[in-house]
Amino acid sequence: SETPAGSSNAPASETSSGGAVELNLWSFNIGGFTDAAAWEPIVAAFNEANPDITINVTPINYQDGDQKLTTAITSGQAPDIIFEGPERIVGNYAREGLMVDLSDLWTAGGSDIAEGISSVSQLDGTYYMYPLSVAAHCMAINYEVFEAAGALQYIDEETRTWTTEGFEAAMAAIKTAIDNGTVTVATPGIVYCGAQGGDQGTRALVNNLYSDYYVNEDGTSYNANSENNVKALTLLQTMVNDGSLSANASFAAADELQQFQQETCAMTFCWGTSNAMSYASEDYTQISVPFPSDDGVPELEYLVNGFCVFDNGDDAKAAASKEFIKFICDDAEWGPKSVVQTGAFPVRASYGNLYEGNEEMSLLASWTQYYGPYYNTKEGFAAMRPLWFNMLQQVFNGTPAQEAADAFNTGANA
Repeated sequence: SETPAGSSNAPASETSSGGAVELNLWSFNIGGFTDAAAWEPIVAAFNEANPDITINVTPINYQDGDQKLTTAITSGQAPDIIFEGPERIVGNYAREGLMVDLSDLWTAGGSDIAEGISSVSQLDGTYYMYPLSVAAHCMAINYEVFEAAGALQYIDEETRTWTTEGFEAAMAAIKTAIDNGTVTVATPGIVYCGAQGGDQGTRALVNNLYSDYYVNEDGTSYNANSENNVKALTLLQTMVNDGSLSANASFAAADELQQFQQETCAMTFCWGTSNAMSYASEDYTQISVPFPSDDGVPELEYLVNGFCVFDNGDDAKAAASKEFIKFICDDAEWGPKSVVQTGAFPVRASYGNLYEGNEEMSLLASWTQYYGPYYNTKEGFAAMRPLWFNMLQQVFNGTPAQEAADAFNTGANA
């Protein structure tokens, strides 16, 4: 149900006849935006200048958020504003003609947003997302477990980068430490493949191991069955068979993250600034690391957090939605505050370094140098995603990697 996160000074109206307007904002659990209460200070500040706009906040999560959105859209009850990334909104709903054109927000306030962020916020030249923050998808390790197992030697602790060879050696060292009782985790790491949640982690793991890509260079075909990606899948299959990794066909990323938080596994393949807030632990040290690659230079996927507006046939609601989005992203005080609330980094160069003196966040900010091609808004992306974790299941059930990857590519390209 919807939870009011702010109130106006006058009764709200759900019509476009003028006067008060009531908006429904659905927010995925990004960083510190985990519940409606997190929005209350922002909405209250917005209402000081906009008392006739009520914002009702409904938190949703990555486990069932897609299903809830689909149900709402199908029943004609889509929210007015959605807080999420471009892969869902631009890649799916904008293609279906469901979103409001936000190009006027870009004209007014998007001049200092990097081209890479700009390009993923639009479809065929029309902007459907107005971005707030950005951060790399990465991994994390249990520092104490790696230290006790003698596995830290395989990671450059200054840059946090590591090689595929080092990754293999580190996992073998942790397995040995588990076997002899030196550490208490149950497994070095879990390759989750039970659902699409967090699949960016397993995709990046496969693509980085031998420096390949998920799509080909001109973006016209998926690339899972390339020589290097098959080599990576075969390596993971071997490591799971050897026990230096585990595979779980009933886990999505949230399940693996809980295991990492509870010290059941020594690392997670689904980390970033948002999950670092959601799955923090005071019992051990969580260290962010990029994905291992054969040359030691990772290519990372990244998350753009931003706002989109569903076209619900009400011009007054669309205009009010834009006013709120402009406030939360561009306001001199609440723009930077909102970025920090996400736990990520500003897309606006004018905001500068919002984490001055924080060495960890400064290091993570420097990982923009590793950002790889953004393919998440490709047509058919949503239909492709179930094929990926199904392919992983086949690989870990013993299907030759080339055979499983060929079948994936055929289905994904279709």
